[in-house]
Amino acid sequence: MKRKVRKAVFPAAGLGTRFLPATKAQPKEMLPLVDKPIIQYGVEEALAAGCDQIIIITGRGKTAIEDHFDVSYELEKMLEERNKTELLTVVRQISDMIHVAYVRQKEALGLGHAVLMARELVGDEPFAVLLADDVIDGPRPCLRQMMDVYDETQSSVLATQVVEGPAISSYGVLDARQVNGRFNGRLHEVMNLVEKPRLEDAPSKLAIIGRYILTPKVFETLARTPLGAGGELQLTDGIRLLLQDEKVYGYVFEGKRHDTGDKMGFLKATVEFALKRPDLGREFRDYLKQLQF
Repeated sequence: MKRKVRKAVFPAAGLGTRFLPATKAQPKEMLPLVDKPIIQYGVEEALAAGCDQIIIITGRGKTAIEDHFDVSYELEKMLEERNKTELLTVVRQISDMIHVAYVRQKEALGLGHAVLMARELVGDEPFAVLLADDVIDGPRPCLRQMMDVYDETQSSVLATQVVEGPAISSYGVLDARQVNGRFNGRLHEVMNLVEKPRLEDAPSKLAIIGRYILTPKVFETLARTPLGAGGELQLTDGIRLLLQDEKVYGYVFEGKRHDTGDKMGFLKATVEFALKRPDLGREFRDYLKQLQF
């Protein structure tokens, strides 16, 4: 019996040190990309892909995320009284869009540990993991593309993209072979994973991006995975152990990935998303053209 992916896990307990001092008192996931917090783009992608349950792994100082997806009675009342119906609709859509549960990660012990924290809520089901920092703009939601692969293979699927040159050393990298004749050559069967290799040691140019579909077996492998660098439990290490029991695939998704966890990536994403907005694009483009450098 084929199983469907219904639950999406968002690890959001990190400290966001690359954006200090802006993230001293607010979660990095709540930094606005134009007028919408980063994490909302990921949540909307998960919903568009067919997930109906969102699990957010939070930590100390992350209550703004919970408040954002909760009902705001005072704000709604004020907007209603002032007849600001369009804004009222936008605010209500945020709280109405998802069934969300929160798990508190008391210590930031790595991505693998954050995923393991969701074990009781996920149960014995396949599930998605989305890293909010990676905002992916494509013709179809990246997670929906990956679900098509999962529906056919019933195996874990990792989102990948080709990374050229020394930048590959910043990623987990796949040792994989292309599966010919399936998904237009975008599908690769994973043989091994290498975390942040030197350029000369990288087994391929296929870097792991922040989208995963995982079988529940990964909880077992994470539970017995030794701690890695910095005393953290690495998701990559858990998936490497998973390979001993199950097939894992890498999928080169269609779309453009913005690394909003990086200052330059965040600025570029802000500009590109603003230019695509029908209410801002033309005026913003005219403004950029008249800038003197």
